[in-house]
Amino acid sequence: MYCIIVRTELKPGNREQFLDAMLDNARASVRDEPGCLVFDVIEDREIPDCFHLYEIYRDEQALAAHKETPHYRASREVVTPLIAAQSVIRADVLGCNPELR
Repeated sequence: MYCIIVRTELKPGNREQFLDAMLDNARASVRDEPGCLVFDVIEDREIPDCFHLYEIYRDEQALAAHKETPHYRASREVVTPLIAAQSVIRADVLGCNPELR
């Protein structure tokens, strides 16, 4: 399995708009994409306007397919102008909830 962890720092004052778009994207990804196993949206407790996306896909092809979906494209259209900085960790999943395998 393939994982990405996306750290997103927002421009101040954009929390609600970001969450509206990102939570819709996360729900649709898990619901509609067989290759998307986990899509968690996490708010940092210590850094204001900082969020982490924890996503697990069956493989890199499933992530590529995710980026072609209408819900992904719609969310990117909304969130891209709200972002001050973003970084991505790409990783292989070595252990997780056995129900995901």
